[in-house]
Amino acid sequence: MKNIYFDSATTSQMRDEVIEAMSQSMQECYGNPSSTHAFGRKAKSKIEACRKDIAKTLRVTPGEIIFTSGGTEADNMVLKCAVFDLDVQRIITSRIEHHAVLNTAQFLEAQANIKVEYVNLDQNGQVDLNHLEKLLADDSHKTLVSLMHINNEIGNKLDLKTVSDLCQNHDALLHSDTVQSIGHFEIDLEDCPLDFLAVSAHKFHGLKGVGFAYINKKHRLASLIQGGEQERGHRAGTENVSGIIGLHKAFNLAYENLKTESAYIKELKRYFIQKLEVHIDGIMFNGLCKDLDQSTYTVINFSLPISEAKAGMLLFQLDLKGIACSQGSACQSGSQQGSFVLNEIYGAEKAKTPSLRFSLSHYNTKEEIDYAVEVLSEFVKTDKVEL
Repeated sequence: MKNIYFDSATTSQMRDEVIEAMSQSMQECYGNPSSTHAFGRKAKSKIEACRKDIAKTLRVTPGEIIFTSGGTEADNMVLKCAVFDLDVQRIITSRIEHHAVLNTAQFLEAQANIKVEYVNLDQNGQVDLNHLEKLLADDSHKTLVSLMHINNEIGNKLDLKTVSDLCQNHDALLHSDTVQSIGHFEIDLEDCPLDFLAVSAHKFHGLKGVGFAYINKKHRLASLIQGGEQERGHRAGTENVSGIIGLHKAFNLAYENLKTESAYIKELKRYFIQKLEVHIDGIMFNGLCKDLDQSTYTVINFSLPISEAKAGMLLFQLDLKGIACSQGSACQSGSQQGSFVLNEIYGAEKAKTPSLRFSLSHYNTKEEIDYAVEVLSEFVKTDKVEL
């Protein structure tokens, strides 16, 4: 039986070069970076070299890169510290953000008495920029806008430059969860200024449990975690040296290969969509995933014309056939409800229609897509319903 991985938006396969770099660092660079002896200095030097290189690519200063355990910690750090340290009194976000942002905003609303407002979405799940501008026109509260660059479920891409300009015009702070875009799109923070962003290495073929926050040097945030003075006082706790080295290696390889790999994956996505449309009558693509100008090239989200009763077996049956994909964010995989993203865009009734997210990488092939479409087509033919 074939085993095929179509779930790279949940976590991606580590590159061999990343594993090699990390393995070497574990053997040769095991000192504590806070130690002043030679072993500690060597570890510290490696971290700072990684920080400097990442900062150069993003066109920021090294001191603005703060290593974390991943995107969730980075999102929490930014939102909570913006409220506690920068006196932010209002957060503007959307109802289809990652729960690292949504739940943190709701926590702050309940515990810190801040105001949370939600920008409207259009019929495809895109942020209504006119409504955002109207919300920003109320300058009675110090405001943080938090909008993800790429939606992790449907793949919609935000016009980050326009949002950046709007925030600058209205003196609002801007945070973006770029977990699904760093390593897949070029982001120039000199050309497109943000105050904060969040990154996870395991979304671009690095290790799980390591990432970073970008914090603009204009802002001084206290550490969310109490303890030592690591990461220039922004993040207490001994740094994950080998994880950071792996992150750096994955980051560099992602951008070195971006042109060729993105072109290859775009062609896979076009091919996949074409095959699905030919072989599955009544399929519905969600969000703007068919529009490569307004979505990421790595994600396809679609709803299938099958009964709700059979939907519960869908992922299980695909897994039995060796196909790994998802029905949305893995962080919400324990939920018995349908996709909250599709529910917000299309309404509860339509969101009940069984949906799947296939997320691609350069490791996938057209032959794998052919097999997946064949399996899906057979599954649908045995239980066809009208959407």
